[in-house]
Amino acid sequence: MQPESPSCLLVTGAAGALAQSVIRRLRSTHQLVVCDARREVSMPRDIPSYHVDFNKRHFEDIFRRHRITGILHLGRLGPNEATRMHRYNANVLGTQRLLDLALKYEIAQVLILSTYFVYGASPYNPALLTEAAPLKAAELTMDLVDSVELENLASIYLWKHPQLHITLLRPCNIIGPGVNNSISQLLSSRRAPLLAGFSPIMQFIHLDDMADAIVLAVQNPQPGVYNVAPADWIPYHRALELCGCRAITLPSLPPMLPLLLARWRRWPGFPPYLLHYFKYPVTLNGHLFEQTFGYSPRHDLKTILQHYRLLKS
Repeated sequence: MQPESPSCLLVTGAAGALAQSVIRRLRSTHQLVVCDARREVSMPRDIPSYHVDFNKRHFEDIFRRHRITGILHLGRLGPNEATRMHRYNANVLGTQRLLDLALKYEIAQVLILSTYFVYGASPYNPALLTEAAPLKAAELTMDLVDSVELENLASIYLWKHPQLHITLLRPCNIIGPGVNNSISQLLSSRRAPLLAGFSPIMQFIHLDDMADAIVLAVQNPQPGVYNVAPADWIPYHRALELCGCRAITLPSLPPMLPLLLARWRRWPGFPPYLLHYFKYPVTLNGHLFEQTFGYSPRHDLKTILQHYRLLKS
């Protein structure tokens, strides 16, 4: 028997564009309480908002004040948002505290947003990665260790504490209006790097489609791990063309040379930890999520990418 859809949801990472989109969709059907560790988030009067660190003692006050029955953990810090130690404390230790409080207060549903980066970019990756594929990102760079550890932690709680009904989502590149991740910063620019001899296949999902996917997972709780990605993909160089970006070809050898050139050109969307992702494809098989939740994205690939071309006009 599946649990009923939660009546009062705690949404973390409320300052992000994705969380804001999810909040707009759920506001009419759920009571909402939001929080963010990065900054204060202004919300309508009927939605309590907190600026709080998960690892601080007073974070538990949220659970005491409100009858939380479900958690949407959308507040994972990306590698471009904080130092390595800060990310580990927030993403791993903070998530563990959140899950422990979920157990203590008998939360009925937990949804955790992860990232496709955890699979790692490798020339040996199969064409479409299923949820059973190993997580190899930590082998490539220390900057993604916290993302893999968060997944391992969530998986432990998923199987050890089935009463939490944990749903873990691994989306592909989320882009669209208001998104400020690494790939969006590149697509928004007029010039972007392209490693000589490489143009990996990439997948993109519109912000609104990802928000719809989260809402579906909330409305029909199905514990487990799910890739979220459309059934179409595109070579990186072609994505740059559709976005109106001029590709600046960088030598790919030796490995440090493109990183030094990127720092010199000040490309914020081309950090060292992502170098392999601009060489080798990481494509996801999203069939399990589509079949389980009856999901189908509404935005096609060309429309998504042309948004960035319009920004430059």
